Amino acid sequence: MRSDPVDFELVAPGSLPAVLSLLAERPGKWLPIAGGTDVMVQYAAGKLTNRSLVSLWKLPELRRIEVSDDELRIGATTTYTDLRQHEITRDELPLLVNAAAWTGGIANQNRGTLGGNIVNASPAADSLPALLVYDAELILASVRGERRVPYGSFHIGYRKTILAADELVKAVCIRRQFRGFFSFSRKVGPRNAQAISKVCVAALARMKGEIVEDVRIAMGSVAPVPLRMEKTERVILGNALDAVTLQRARLAAMDEVQPIDDIRSTVAYRRAVCGNLVEEFLAKLAASPTNS
Repeated sequence: MRSDPVDFELVAPGSLPAVLSLLAERPGKWLPIAGGTDVMVQYAAGKLTNRSLVSLWKLPELRRIEVSDDELRIGATTTYTDLRQHEITRDELPLLVNAAAWTGGIANQNRGTLGGNIVNASPAADSLPALLVYDAELILASVRGERRVPYGSFHIGYRKTILAADELVKAVCIRRQFRGFFSFSRKVGPRNAQAISKVCVAALARMKGEIVEDVRIAMGSVAPVPLRMEKTERVILGNALDAVTLQRARLAAMDEVQPIDDIRSTVAYRRAVCGNLVEEFLAKLAASPTNS
């Protein structure tokens, strides 16, 4: 059953302090929305439970990319198109830019926002594995002030987060320390665009001679939350990229993920793909010019 618009209210206070005051007055009543790409799907299906919506779309302090010597600070309502078009994100955060290109079609990329993808908390979201491997941090804002938390601790269960009822995500912060890393990302789905991932992966690594000095791997659609593959990383770290390491890493990845059978795929398929993707990443790392 479709929703009836007369059952909903939408306000646009026009400033971030006004939005935060509204959230504080009745915690849990107001649902912040920006591009609305996820919200409108629920609305059209008659499944949007929140009846009171507050728009963040035209708040300039939430839609900008600030560059300092140490970090990039990406406002929560920065769109996927903004990420794709920004010169420094293209140069320094290719995993995030690739994920932005995978998300929906052009119309969705023009409206969909990074903050919305984070708060929606789908384990299949394409941008979230990239944030994990980049060790992103989130700035959460309320009338009580701001707090900065590691993105890796934000998701605490299926579509559950540490975000308080009177808080919103203000910005995503990523340190500028990954330019020398080899990067790898893949999305496995029924088609190249406008499809929810069966499995998606983001990975970074840096070599010291023939030894893996640093490695970061994260996957989506393989667990209740976006998954940092820490056990698999430990199998790889400090080792040469020989056949033994690749095989051990492949098996570790298949064991570490926690996929489910659903309408898009099966447990067996997802486990096999996870192992294959890790092995492909390491094989390409071994063959990369920076490792010669």
